[in-house]
Amino acid sequence: MGYAKQYILAHDLGTSGNKATLYDIRGTLCASTVCGYATYYPHDQWVEQNPEDWWAAVCRSTQQLLEQAGVAPGQVLCVSFSAQMMGCLLVDSRGKPLRPMMIWADSRSGAQEKEMIRRVGAQEGYRITGHRLSASYSAAKLLWIQQNEPEIYQKAAKMLNAKDYIVYRLTGQMMTDYSDASGTNLLDITAKKWSDSLVTALGIRKDLLPELHRSADIAGGITAEAAGQIGLLAGTPVVIGGGDGSCACVGAGVVAEGTAYNVIGSSSWISLASRRPLFDPQMRTFNWVHLDETLYTPCATMQAAGYSYSWYRDVLGTPEVQRAREMGVSPYLLLDEQAAQSPPGAKGLLYLPYLLGERAPLWNLDARACFVGMKISTGKGDMTRAVLEGVGYHLRMILDILQGSFALEGLVMTGGGAKGRLWLQILADIWQKKLLLPRYIEEATSLGAAVCAGVGVGLYPDYQAARHMNPIVEEILPDPAKAALYDRLYEAFGQAYQALVPVFDHLAAICREEEGHG
Repeated sequence: MGYAKQYILAHDLGTSGNKATLYDIRGTLCASTVCGYATYYPHDQWVEQNPEDWWAAVCRSTQQLLEQAGVAPGQVLCVSFSAQMMGCLLVDSRGKPLRPMMIWADSRSGAQEKEMIRRVGAQEGYRITGHRLSASYSAAKLLWIQQNEPEIYQKAAKMLNAKDYIVYRLTGQMMTDYSDASGTNLLDITAKKWSDSLVTALGIRKDLLPELHRSADIAGGITAEAAGQIGLLAGTPVVIGGGDGSCACVGAGVVAEGTAYNVIGSSSWISLASRRPLFDPQMRTFNWVHLDETLYTPCATMQAAGYSYSWYRDVLGTPEVQRAREMGVSPYLLLDEQAAQSPPGAKGLLYLPYLLGERAPLWNLDARACFVGMKISTGKGDMTRAVLEGVGYHLRMILDILQGSFALEGLVMTGGGAKGRLWLQILADIWQKKLLLPRYIEEATSLGAAVCAGVGVGLYPDYQAARHMNPIVEEILPDPAKAALYDRLYEAFGQAYQALVPVFDHLAAICREEEGHG
């Protein structure tokens, strides 16, 4: 191309905005920029986005990134995507959106979820898709449109997810990859094809489901029209990419069976690479298809990990926030210092991290957060430490289930929470696992998309390249001396939740009655 240096452009279409990142072909992060977009809440439980906002953000962030990095369009070797999953966007035959996209957080289709379970059966749905049948996924959202907006349903040509729409805008091709398809509740996850039995049982049009591809397949080259809008050269290869969870798995270097990673963000999940889906008899865990289509990523997610710490900061950490502002440091630094003064176990104080109800492995939307075990000597540092430990205990519940299939020696840690040294040591001690810190802790998702792009254009032979591009640079080792104490407290944590379930149910009933009266 006439340029000495070439780059991979990775876009990560998140819930709040698009992050564009440039990597060189050795995997070095060169530059990144973020362009936000709006989320709309027209009614209770409705959560929508305008696909045109995604396209505008992709174009704007690409142009800003190239300018910021001083990179010419001809130096961009290829483009790929990571994106939010489990949405439902209907487009017509010309690719025009017929309504805003119902994103993953949209939960209006509760009635359709119940209908799906009645028609298919909860266990059968889980066996086919590797997921619970749920309003969270695309199928229930599609049924909602079918039943409530039939004219839109009839006009529709395809159901797409976020990255699929941008791939279409760039190449004119409508398709999806296995990883995004595994978040629709419509994919036969073992056969890796759309499930005829589900399509028939749910009474939906199979022609709405896009053609399935490997994540590393090239959708096509950027069209002349799109090139003029995005600022890249016509013909630049567009690699399909994958869902954000599967991209994060690759970016963390979890590309061989039996390796695992943990993301500590607002929510948190633990996932691993496996040659087969893991079907839990109690349906506590779920499965995605990996970017490497020969692998799966069994997974379980908790709702309020980083959210618990940010809630604590906002509600009980006002003095620390003020002091941190004056000192020019993060308030978490000051809160961590307090927590470090409290001994392991926080003097017998437990925190149940259920601010948003809970997903895996409890699947209880009525669960609530609480402190258990306060006494007159309980100090603020104890409460702070209990929050960090409570998240660790809950994640250990998830870890115990996944370890039923694999003996995990250690976990790669990613996400903003993985920057907290005290929290990492607490997690290592509660789990009695080695924690592995990669070079890029907060870039796993975009790096996974970049590796996918490189595999797609033949730059890398396979996804093992991720381990060289984001190598492990540090290990956090557990303290065996703390194992016995944390084992006992972990048992008490589980007992506290079980004992409080009737209380949570009672409180939820009272709240629903009060809302009804309101």
